[in-house]
Amino acid sequence: MGSTLAQKIIRAHLLEGEMRVGQEIGLRIDQTLTQDATGTMAYLEFEAIGIPRVRTELSVAYIDHNTLQSGFENADDHRYIQSVAKKHGLYFSRPGNGICHQVHLERFGVPGKTLIGSDSHTPTGGGLGMLAFGAGGMDVAVAMGGGTYYITMPKMLRVNLTGRLRPWVSAKDVILEVLRRLTVKGGVGRIVEYAGEGVESLSVPERATITNMGAELGASTSIFPSDEVTRAFLKAQGREGDWVPLSADPDAVYDEEITVDLSALEPSAACPHSPDNVKTVREIGPIRVDQVCIGSCTNSSLSDMLKVASILKGKTVDEHVSLSIAPGSKQVYNMLAACGALSDIISAGARVLECACGPCIGMGQSPNSAGVSLRTFNRNFEGRSGTKDAQVYLVSPETAAYSALRGVLSDPRELGEQPAFPLPEHFLLNDNMVIPPAPPAEVEQLEILRGPNIKPFPVSGPLAEDISCECTLKVGDNITTDHIMPAGAKILPYRSNIPYLSKFCFAVCDEGFAERSKQKGSGIVVGGENYGQGSSREHAALVPLYLGVKAVIVKSFARIHVANLINAGILPLTFADPADYEKISQGDSLRLAGIREAISHGSTAMLENLANGEKIPLNVEFSERQRRILLAGGLLNDTKGA
Repeated sequence: MGSTLAQKIIRAHLLEGEMRVGQEIGLRIDQTLTQDATGTMAYLEFEAIGIPRVRTELSVAYIDHNTLQSGFENADDHRYIQSVAKKHGLYFSRPGNGICHQVHLERFGVPGKTLIGSDSHTPTGGGLGMLAFGAGGMDVAVAMGGGTYYITMPKMLRVNLTGRLRPWVSAKDVILEVLRRLTVKGGVGRIVEYAGEGVESLSVPERATITNMGAELGASTSIFPSDEVTRAFLKAQGREGDWVPLSADPDAVYDEEITVDLSALEPSAACPHSPDNVKTVREIGPIRVDQVCIGSCTNSSLSDMLKVASILKGKTVDEHVSLSIAPGSKQVYNMLAACGALSDIISAGARVLECACGPCIGMGQSPNSAGVSLRTFNRNFEGRSGTKDAQVYLVSPETAAYSALRGVLSDPRELGEQPAFPLPEHFLLNDNMVIPPAPPAEVEQLEILRGPNIKPFPVSGPLAEDISCECTLKVGDNITTDHIMPAGAKILPYRSNIPYLSKFCFAVCDEGFAERSKQKGSGIVVGGENYGQGSSREHAALVPLYLGVKAVIVKSFARIHVANLINAGILPLTFADPADYEKISQGDSLRLAGIREAISHGSTAMLENLANGEKIPLNVEFSERQRRILLAGGLLNDTKGA
């Protein structure tokens, strides 16, 4: 029996465990990346571990999220990260060089290598044939120090692509179709592997769009084979030497398989407020549009931007539409300027933003009240845009640009014949915005620069024998990390200041949660299915830890978030019977008697609801490593005590 592509890479990097679905395995990590919204905390954690220099093949620190400098906070964090990178052996991508996933694809990604990043869209690297995972900052810090990265061995899901995309139908429409079929929970516990005759018709940037939004499926990661298309892309980037051919064996066996006929797809949109709420543009109809935003790590490549410029050339954006465009990297920006496409974009009336995440993470460009915003981004969670009642639709660059001209949601196939947009044989290469680390002989004299906004991160103590506290919050299904710890221009500057950040914890769900938690001193959060979906931000665990949350009890967890809770020392527990969710109300007094013993040796624990006398069995099925971490009170305690 042959192996899938993902299984081959896992086997080549396997350090611990057996490749049996559901079993914990440990992987050697070749590369890491961070971005500034999560990076400051990751580097504080790396410093706390006490290893003087990174031990990976390559680690890169990117500045792309917190680039709106309305105070000293973001600039101080950038300075801190740059000084850490210089001293501890990382490359530093300066503000303005571009979005981490776009730049990494262009300049650093290598087929067959493992990559983890403190950003949930790190699987973008799967477009190059990398095994790339989003992870919490602590996991990245440990990997930078040469430590093992642990995941539960996933199932293998093959997406068989047939046919070819028709004119004005794009890679964004491919992943929207997969999301429509599988939902935001359909990829949980799975690696999504793309194969079939349709693969060779997709460029590397198109493949990266698809693997990028695989994060919205809840998948562990997504991956394409490394073929001649991959080779041509790397050659054009001056990196042909990094290319290796990689594919699944012809007799590989998958746990699940679906087929997507590329030729049957049509322009689509994810409707408010979930990436899986997908309909075709024709089904939705010509709704009035107030804003269009083109960019993000999903759709900011050179080919995306050239298609947009072609649609806009010689025309003017509708008077009722605000159009903003953010190229994904300095390379893309420079090449748009060199070929004249940037002039076409500007002449049409677009507002050109810097090469950064910008509106996708809530950093500016919030829509008007109740405004309809078409975005080429990957998430449209309620309030993420910065306007709580905005109606955000996720679309392709082609749909976005054409709709911006017409003022209503429009099908780009109405444009008629589509020009060809081949990738260049040679990209413009200029890495002058990437600062290399200092040589080992010079690091002793280098100072780490810390601003006053950088505060120590919270650390839990060893797990208590018993836990007795109130249910301080009860929430429903599909709670995202944006619900737990929002992003946006008002909040992101305080990612390195947990005490201040705590004021905003769960504010989307319950504005009184933070103050109530401080008054109580401890608490338990209860939730529904797919709790913690979305971003990899470990702040969604660290801030609840600071507010005294001892356990989170839900029907099911998203992969990255449950790992972050364990790393923080918060118990992630699930109902043995999901119906027992109804037996707890916010404000009930709860008790986990003998919980330390249950975590040490058991598979179940008993929760007693003192308010109504109900006794509720909970699952405590963890690996031996996870049990050890929880007993120690978090990964940092466990790592330092090892």
